[in-house]
Amino acid sequence: MPTVRAERLVNLVLCLLATRQYLTAERIRGIVPGYTDAPSDDAFFRMFERDKAELRDLGIPLETGRNSVFDSVDGYRIARRDYELGEIDLEPDEAAAVALAVRLWDSPHLTGAAHGALLKLRAAGVDVDPDAPAVVEPRVRTSEPAFAPLLAAVNRGRVVEFDYRKQSSPRPARRTVEPWGVVSWRGRWYLVGHDRVRDAPRCFRLSRIVGTVRASGKDGVVRRPADVDLLGMVAGQNDQPPASATARLWVAAGRAQGLRRRAKPIETLELDGEPGEVVEIDLIYPDSAASWIAGYGPDVVVLEPDSLRAHVRMLMSGFAEGAR
Repeated sequence: MPTVRAERLVNLVLCLLATRQYLTAERIRGIVPGYTDAPSDDAFFRMFERDKAELRDLGIPLETGRNSVFDSVDGYRIARRDYELGEIDLEPDEAAAVALAVRLWDSPHLTGAAHGALLKLRAAGVDVDPDAPAVVEPRVRTSEPAFAPLLAAVNRGRVVEFDYRKQSSPRPARRTVEPWGVVSWRGRWYLVGHDRVRDAPRCFRLSRIVGTVRASGKDGVVRRPADVDLLGMVAGQNDQPPASATARLWVAAGRAQGLRRRAKPIETLELDGEPGEVVEIDLIYPDSAASWIAGYGPDVVVLEPDSLRAHVRMLMSGFAEGAR
């Protein structure tokens, strides 16, 4: 679905859900952003009919009725009693996916449009349900600090600069990027854009961006190419077979049993006077494994490869600073 149409449908749902009255098509046309662009009455009514059908196909119940016997045409609204979900039992993995989605819908940077829509309803004399914002909250929250400045740069068409840590190296490198968009793929956020240093399109995982994202240049300098599929680029990059690696770790005696179950013991070894064993473990995702290993603290020490050892040390240093 095109972005413009998706935004119009969200605005339509907000409008019909927030009102206690039945709104006629003409009134909706003057309130909901997107309909005022229709070049003619016929074009508007065709657009509105398609949108109503789309909402019904999505399972959103539209009520049709009139506010009084003096009304000459039908109006529309969405009853909260029909819109709200009942109790749902979810499996643990399903609940985790829903929890992720909920966390994504909570950032003040994306609330302006919805808030403005409700103000416009009130200004138009529509009786707005004061509890409606608690039902639909079109907001995005992500724990990635880079999300908000990158999204702002995309919307304003500005170049960004940031330090980026590659999977193969713990040391971040400076990147200058023309940002085309920020997309989510399999629970992770990615920036897609043109890397000026490499003079090629690239995808950047937000969790690997280190420090502050800085925007530079004038607004409108960056324009997303019309033929670029942002999600397709991210999916294509991440559907490649992961680069596995074998790591050698020292594990303190009697500790880190979860790690030991996945590792193969090699030999016993005292490290700084502490008894333990050297183990080998195959890591399918070495980058994410660094955080897992660092969670064991001093009970596990990476012996090799060097890149993993440096990454774990960097993470543990960050833990120590955060605890101060």
